[in-house]
Amino acid sequence: MVDVVCIASWNVDLISRVPRPLARGETLLASHFDISPGGKGSNAAVAAARQGAQVAVVARVGRDDFGRMAFELWHAEHVDTRHVEQADDERSGTAQILVFEDGDNSIAVFPGAGAGLSARHAQAASETLASCRVVMAPCEVPLAATHEAFRIARAHGAITVLNPAPACLLPDALLCLVDVLTPNESEVRAVAGMAGDASIDAAAQSLLARGVGAVLVTLGAEGCALYVSGQAVQGLAGRRMAVVDTIGAGDTFTGALSAALARGLAVPDAMCWANAAAALSVTGRGAIAGMPSRGQVEALLAEAAAS
Repeated sequence: MVDVVCIASWNVDLISRVPRPLARGETLLASHFDISPGGKGSNAAVAAARQGAQVAVVARVGRDDFGRMAFELWHAEHVDTRHVEQADDERSGTAQILVFEDGDNSIAVFPGAGAGLSARHAQAASETLASCRVVMAPCEVPLAATHEAFRIARAHGAITVLNPAPACLLPDALLCLVDVLTPNESEVRAVAGMAGDASIDAAAQSLLARGVGAVLVTLGAEGCALYVSGQAVQGLAGRRMAVVDTIGAGDTFTGALSAALARGLAVPDAMCWANAAAALSVTGRGAIAGMPSRGQVEALLAEAAAS
């Protein structure tokens, strides 16, 4: 029995640590270099699995060394891979990541074989999608695959969670199938089609009016804010942590949120779990290393309740 299904992007992260963002045409010496698993969908799937959910991925990878790395990670994290297609003569996705001294980052993603994920892959996984509790996806996968997966999920009573990263304009036909949207503060404006100086409130309300069930905006160190039609905004403060880097924090948030929703928590309670998990994730290097277990999140929440 699967709790959470992720329509998953996969790529290998090529991470360089540099003092600051590069200017056009500039070369900087990196102080460190890592190769690690990545992809917003894969990251969120691992985060959900570490929170105790039974997770399956619907994905497409190349039949190459990076594709084999995906299977090694998913098997190690007990993620179901029966719906993963291996593509001959195609490269797996890669992400070139620059991490700055303050822990922030810039990322360029090549989706590789993942760009071939389509509605037929969701249809092939229809039995699993119909029997799970939560279906989640990022915008790193083709929208046709996500739309079909969400359509199947909604028809069978599953909760749908969309992380609109990288941000793009989304059709109303897809937004109407989203129960919880998890953008950051720049993504919520972009998805709503608003300028960068528009208010987060206005962008979130616009998306609710277009059919999204709830908009849960992540605000980095400032926490997050939940918007639901007809209700007051629910804000949740961030947690001050020793930041190593922020890679994968948003993916950890979405994965932990999905796992909590699959356990039957209401969205505001699931938001608390996700906020704590994301805070813990920034204390480790790379997307995967900092992702906490359910026990670690429980301990952080208990400590906060006792203080």
